Amino acid sequence: MSKPIYLFSISSHPKAVSITSLGIILLKPMIDFNQYDYLILTSKQASEALKEYKKNDYITKKALCVSKQSAIAYENIGGTILDIGSGYGENLSLKIEQYPKEKRWLYLRGEIVASDFVQRCKEEGHTIDEAIMYKSECSQDILHARIEEDSILIFTSPSSVECFLKTHVISSLSKVIVIGKTTAKALPNNTPYILSHETSIESCIQIAQNL
Repeated sequence: MSKPIYLFSISSHPKAVSITSLGIILLKPMIDFNQYDYLILTSKQASEALKEYKKNDYITKKALCVSKQSAIAYENIGGTILDIGSGYGENLSLKIEQYPKEKRWLYLRGEIVASDFVQRCKEEGHTIDEAIMYKSECSQDILHARIEEDSILIFTSPSSVECFLKTHVISSLSKVIVIGKTTAKALPNNTPYILSHETSIESCIQIAQNL
């Protein structure tokens, strides 16, 4: 009998028991989009938060997106993509360094971020402002979820790991799949895990089905 697959994410998948890891609260800081040449997006929630603004204020700004998923979210609200990273914040600094330092960037971010790529780019002389567009809190779903010990656990962000560990432990019988290296760093020390081939839920699910 195959192991149950649990997906801890703000997205769902039909081939897993999908457990919402975070509740998202959208914010609306004052932003003059005319000051910036490009946007930086590292999550789908940033695009959701943009819906709170007048579309004409931001829609002409091309976005550097951390992954295909964040790019699709911006395209879905009518935006244009400047470039797409490999799914890791660290990769974005390499992308930004390809552009003139005269360009002004606006990073639309959550309250908590897992990468320091902005600081590294600033140290290299790039101009990047940051706007906190949303904040998150652990959902009641993940805090009170009943998890079978002999199962497959898919974590899609550092916060999904952190919220899970507030009320659970990772059983030695479980198989752990993480969507990226930053998520892996949030696991307890010496926890065995499998890194997905691509930074996508679909890639994680494919691995889980083959275990």
